[in-house]
Amino acid sequence: MLDLVIIGAGPAGLSAAIYAARAGLDFVVLEQDGMGGGQITSSHEVENYPGAGRLDGWSLGDAFRAQAQELGANIRRAIVQTVYDRETYREILIEGGDSIQAHAVIAATGATPKKLGVPGEEQLTGHGVSYCATCDGAFFRGKDVLVVGGGDTAVEDAIHLSALCSSVTVALRRDVFRAAESRVRLLQTKHNVTILYDTQLAEISGQNQVESVTLKCPEGNVQRPVHGVFIAVGVSPVSQWLTQLPLTFEEGYVAAGEDCRTQVPGLFVAGDLRKKPLRQVVTAAADGANAVYSAVDWLEHTRS
Repeated sequence: MLDLVIIGAGPAGLSAAIYAARAGLDFVVLEQDGMGGGQITSSHEVENYPGAGRLDGWSLGDAFRAQAQELGANIRRAIVQTVYDRETYREILIEGGDSIQAHAVIAATGATPKKLGVPGEEQLTGHGVSYCATCDGAFFRGKDVLVVGGGDTAVEDAIHLSALCSSVTVALRRDVFRAAESRVRLLQTKHNVTILYDTQLAEISGQNQVESVTLKCPEGNVQRPVHGVFIAVGVSPVSQWLTQLPLTFEEGYVAAGEDCRTQVPGLFVAGDLRKKPLRQVVTAAADGANAVYSAVDWLEHTRS
């Protein structure tokens, strides 16, 4: 019987692994690809993680992983199907029929950006195609970019980018924004922002970097030169494996406070999977630390 199982090896899970190792817990990290690093590994450059300077996302994710393993973390390749609350312990069912028993579980499977599936999107992700303006906007300073989406995230991304980029084009497939009216009005005051209604992104083109896009407009297809494409059509939390538990979900995210405790005793949630206002590497790492702190406290009290 393990003390703890950490499910997910992104920044939250690896941060949890570092703190679990330092706490002397008997634990394992389960990651579906066996490597980990999380969404940040697809970022071309990262410059907003304190102390790391400017580096590519893969290197930052690799540094998280290396540090955890140096401290003794065992990262095992496994796809978790579900978790059962057995009252005195948690049972983690793994694809293939195996299961692991542990007193506590930290769920850190994150969220994945919704993709459009248009030609060029997958090939140029990390090379001009981004799903996070807060993460990558600074790399397009003085350049021309496209934002796809009409919700709150897309509007906030466009406002943020308008202060950095030479021009921002917003393409939304409807004739009206779904975002808060006050934020839309602010966006409309930006002199370097062009809004295209009833417009869909049809294709992203470029050799090794984004060079242009093809937009499907009411008047027909239009090609537009841009340096970057920010896709903001939502994200999907990876929480389906937890739905059989008596948790509170908000749009698929698990509700939990800053201590990362859930309604299920012994189950903690960290990183992008947790309902919170800001999802960044630094907040994910903080969650990992808080989750282990809470787990250690819970283990001590249940064993006393």
